[in-house]
Amino acid sequence: MSSQIINKSGEGKALTQVFYNSSKAAVSLLAKGLAVEWAQHGIRVNVVSPGYVNTDQMKHMDKSIRDYQAKGVPLGRFAEPSEMAGQALLLLSDHASYMTGGEYFVDGGNLAW
Repeated sequence: MSSQIINKSGEGKALTQVFYNSSKAAVSLLAKGLAVEWAQHGIRVNVVSPGYVNTDQMKHMDKSIRDYQAKGVPLGRFAEPSEMAGQALLLLSDHASYMTGGEYFVDGGNLAW
């Protein structure tokens, strides 16, 4: 029997978001701990950490702020929700059968620098 669990996490940059950021760190570390404990049962646990994604939440942001933030992403834009699916599908597939305890950033290169 084999199972997979994928958590969603994100990395924030604003220092004023200490509670948000610490909760994201908690998700990452929880996944690592569960990956170690549950591996013996054939359960893999990983985290997908998206960057900025064009969602309804982003529509409420001022356009000038959105444009400014998008310029800071190496790929020069926010992700579309459908672009998050690829990483999740990989982690759920047999191609990821030896991947557990990892955090995978889907952020257009935003954390690369």
